[in-house]
Amino acid sequence: MTDPTRLPEVVWLARHAETADPTRFHGAESDVGLGEHGKRQALAAAEWFAGLGPTVVVSSAMVRAHDTAAAIAAVCGVPHHVEPHLHERRVGPLSGKSRAEADPIWDETIRRWLAGDTAYAYPGMESFDELKARTVPAFERVVKSYPGGRVLIVCHGVVCKVLLVSLLEGKGPADWVSIGRVPNLAVSQLVPCGPKWRAERLLEVPPPVLAVNAAHAGAGGDAKTEA
Repeated sequence: MTDPTRLPEVVWLARHAETADPTRFHGAESDVGLGEHGKRQALAAAEWFAGLGPTVVVSSAMVRAHDTAAAIAAVCGVPHHVEPHLHERRVGPLSGKSRAEADPIWDETIRRWLAGDTAYAYPGMESFDELKARTVPAFERVVKSYPGGRVLIVCHGVVCKVLLVSLLEGKGPADWVSIGRVPNLAVSQLVPCGPKWRAERLLEVPPPVLAVNAAHAGAGGDAKTEA
């Protein structure tokens, strides 16, 4: 059983803000940065997190996650560190594709994972099993580094999903759809629960980010991809 005294008090797991090209798939192969809307989202999230008192922010090294995390860490006045193995899923031939092009492949992937075939992956892409083998140890390295801390981890939509269904008590790959979607800056608040974790908040977008999104939608902003 995990020793709770060697873990953070709380871990927030969040997806990065919106990219500069939000209607296309951006896997590990595409190090796209944030768009102007994404930068506004990150600042809105930063003000919200400042009220929660994180003690450290950790992100993947990919620009979209790194810049989101850096904005939050700066406003909160806390260190920002990188865990490179929390990078986005390798999507191979889907990188840069539109939803219309990629959705049939992604939908079949999810269908197979829900049916228990978690080793399945379209050629050139990471399977659920490969993602779990990479990201769960990375998460564990992070949390064991900050006993008693209040840790914000900023990573990627599919990575958040894999971690949640792998780490939460009573969850598994069959919960991929029912656990909910992962819009930009969706936040899950996790606390230790024996050998697993319990979600006190699950894939919730902070109200200030929702307000920024509403203004963007009113101005005719593009629809974005979600996990």
